[in-house]
Amino acid sequence: MSLALRFLSGIVLLSLLAVAGAEIWLNMRSLDEPLQIAAPLTFKVPSGARLARVAADLAARGVLERPRALVLYARWKGTASAIKAGEYELEPGVTPRSLLDKLVAGQVLLHSLTIVDGWRVQDLLAAMRRNPDVLATLPATSVDVMEKLGMPGVNAEGQFLPETYRFAGGTTDVELLREAHAALTRILNAAWMNRDLGVPLHNIDELLIMASIVEKESGLPEELPKIAGLYLHRLKIGMRLQADPTVIYGLGDSYDGDLHTVDLRTDGPYNTYTRTGLPPTAIALPGAAAIEATAHPENTDALYFVASGRGDGSHVFSATLEQHNAAVAQYLARQRQRAASESAR
Repeated sequence: MSLALRFLSGIVLLSLLAVAGAEIWLNMRSLDEPLQIAAPLTFKVPSGARLARVAADLAARGVLERPRALVLYARWKGTASAIKAGEYELEPGVTPRSLLDKLVAGQVLLHSLTIVDGWRVQDLLAAMRRNPDVLATLPATSVDVMEKLGMPGVNAEGQFLPETYRFAGGTTDVELLREAHAALTRILNAAWMNRDLGVPLHNIDELLIMASIVEKESGLPEELPKIAGLYLHRLKIGMRLQADPTVIYGLGDSYDGDLHTVDLRTDGPYNTYTRTGLPPTAIALPGAAAIEATAHPENTDALYFVASGRGDGSHVFSATLEQHNAAVAQYLARQRQRAASESAR
């Protein structure tokens, strides 16, 4: 080979090395450059998807400029096959390197479901059916929820803790119910173990039932211990609980929004005006505060209470029927005054 040809070959080789070096440098630099997104972006990684496919999809969406650089980097790190399936959210500023870390760690986008204090089980089931991120597996018609959780024969009312739950898209309704029941069990067990010794309840089921009544009667969180103390006082002396929410629960779908005298006089397992003691099951999903208040009630001689009429959800508590009747009269007077004021506008 002539000297000139050798010189030319050297030039070509150096050029190729320079191009390759520049390409490597650009690829490495691209790993720390923000992806091309101006607003949060969600995308899904299907089960079994390879990183090369994910990178290609993001490139096709104009998000990832150098998909091959990301794949080669992941192969070099040995994490290309470690990405997790699921739904992800990318924020502006995320880089390919941090994207890979997110995919490997399985930092999927979390959705939320809030179980509201005082809901019934039917409200919870309806909320899950409405949530597009919950995978529905339970039928829309009546279903033995606790049997699905492996606890046949247990009444489902009250068995799920009101709280906001975070979950990955596609989580099933049964999985969420299992988590909410486990949370309820932890709170209820702790409350029962640490309850005041004078609480006139015989077992943990009675604690749940009473807490559900307290939950439905509460208007203000600070009143929960006093309402619990009042009902437990009634229970202790053998007085009927006379709790409107239990009667309403017993009426079911026939409840028209108002309690009538005939409703209070018609006997049934949930009518605490006609029967002494607790109803057979919880009547709602009590929150942690109601459970705690029932386990540690306020020591009170009050046996009666009525809404104050102030519009703030508060009540007036009375130890005697005479005091109670006076409080009722005051409440009715406030209601009439409010109605007259509104009609004069």
